[in-house]
Amino acid sequence: MPAVEISGLVKRYGQTTAVDGLTLSAARGAVTGILGPNGAGKTTTVEICEGYRRPDQGTVRVLGLDPVHDAKALRPRVGVMLQSGGIPPSVPAADYLHLLNRFHAHPIEVPALLDLVGLTTVARTAYKRLSGGQQQRLSLAAAIIGRPELVFLDEPTAGMDPQARHATWELIGKMRAAGVGIILTTHFMEEAERLCDHVAIIDHGQLVAAGTPGQLTGTVGQLRFRAEAGLDIDSLLAALPPASLAKESPAGHYVIEVPGTVDPMLLAAVTAWCAERGVLANSLRIESRTLEDVFLELTGKELRP
Repeated sequence: MPAVEISGLVKRYGQTTAVDGLTLSAARGAVTGILGPNGAGKTTTVEICEGYRRPDQGTVRVLGLDPVHDAKALRPRVGVMLQSGGIPPSVPAADYLHLLNRFHAHPIEVPALLDLVGLTTVARTAYKRLSGGQQQRLSLAAAIIGRPELVFLDEPTAGMDPQARHATWELIGKMRAAGVGIILTTHFMEEAERLCDHVAIIDHGQLVAAGTPGQLTGTVGQLRFRAEAGLDIDSLLAALPPASLAKESPAGHYVIEVPGTVDPMLLAAVTAWCAERGVLANSLRIESRTLEDVFLELTGKELRP
């Protein structure tokens, strides 16, 4: 049985349909990323899974149970990390965790938990005095203190410095190895690519792509370089192997994509084409297509409110 199973989910707010027939599932003991631009419907979807909102149509099952009608049975088994809020600003970090400790049958002991999330040295510091990254780590500690079977993490590393971010990624990996299911929402595509076993990309309330990060990015090699704007892309394509793609985006930044990996012959063809036209190719590098590339292709590059 999946950790989360959503079928035909619909949620409306007045005339606005936030979630429009969404169907997806998340496995136990795996990290599932729910990604989407602002307003895509991911927050509403997660809030329905957490039991905070009721669906208008469709079914949602969390650990096999209805998150609204079976909320009492689910609460001890599910952890929720909020992106912000929910913690009294004047309460010291350790006191807040000691309070939560009393609500669980088999909690992680507070000293061990503080050490696990790297907050031992600020245990007596009020929440409002913590840095943004430390507040995030305290929220993470609150989500896992009860040893949940499933955890919802909303932007878990927002505001963290690189050291704290990598430590949090390591902790999430340990949770997954221990069999905990994790539902992750993030706008940080590198984070999703590193952590997620499965990714669901939603937009306008609908599923637009799903699969492992490797399945979504595919086997596409990229050669990127910078040069003067307005080079003749058609002429460049004519010099490249069949099935190659080339584009300029933004101005002066060129991307060539080929099935598989970039080989020496492609590199030679590009540099020869540039040399024939007196074009100096700067910052030439070979890459693979990233999850961020796929995300932008599917959801567009325009800013969302």
